[in-house]
Amino acid sequence: MLNSSPTTPNLVEIRDVYYSVGGRDIFKGLTLNVPRGKITAIMGPSGTGKTTLLRLITGQIRPTRGQVLVDDQDVSKLSRRALYALRQRMGMLFQNGALLTDMSVFENVAFPVREHTDLPESLIRNLVLTKLQAVGLRGAYKLMPHELSGGMARRVALARAMVRDPHLLIYDEPFAGLDPISMGVILRLLRNVNDALAITSIVVSHDVDEIAQVADLSYILAGGKVVASGTPKALKEDQSGLVRQFMNGLPDGPVPFHYPADDYFKELLA
Repeated sequence: MLNSSPTTPNLVEIRDVYYSVGGRDIFKGLTLNVPRGKITAIMGPSGTGKTTLLRLITGQIRPTRGQVLVDDQDVSKLSRRALYALRQRMGMLFQNGALLTDMSVFENVAFPVREHTDLPESLIRNLVLTKLQAVGLRGAYKLMPHELSGGMARRVALARAMVRDPHLLIYDEPFAGLDPISMGVILRLLRNVNDALAITSIVVSHDVDEIAQVADLSYILAGGKVVASGTPKALKEDQSGLVRQFMNGLPDGPVPFHYPADDYFKELLA
């Protein structure tokens, strides 16, 4: 369980982490901090390990070297029971919402409460309706997932992620596939939920302009490390090659278009 009386200003600390898959280095000395009560954005070109970082934080995988600390606890050294307890204080919003298709909106949001508590049905009902009200979908509680728009499904998933009042809320590409109106709604909810519940949020996103509206701190990952960090405004003004290319969506720069390969003409003639 996360500490009710925190001793450090950071809820999550990544300390000199190395991690590789199939001989390919994903992280090579990654170090970053996620301050309590803030929204921290994790950005970077595709394939830089953003989702892998989330898996390290939640204990799904372990680093080859280094430490992943969540509320002063080294995740890789926790027992199964302790890790399970830690995860119960986290909420996760997946890329596609990941709603259970054979359950109604109400039952989707109620699912984590039924699985992890023995609360009476009357209290579960009030809890679920309160969270649905917070995302503007209390009137949709009887609908099935196939009856929801993409934006509505994402909002239901957010209600489910926060139904147990987590200390850490993790968003994996929360804006993917949303129309401008739905994206605006999710952005407002993200900021309001974080402030109203005094929680800590980590947002993985490629949407530079959108995440800049709500993030307190942003990191850009590349080459297995943090290449830049700061407020969204500071990163936008950064003139280093990779940061400028990523923040402005430039096709040419340090991040190549082609995946490394042998000489093109030699391979064609071979």
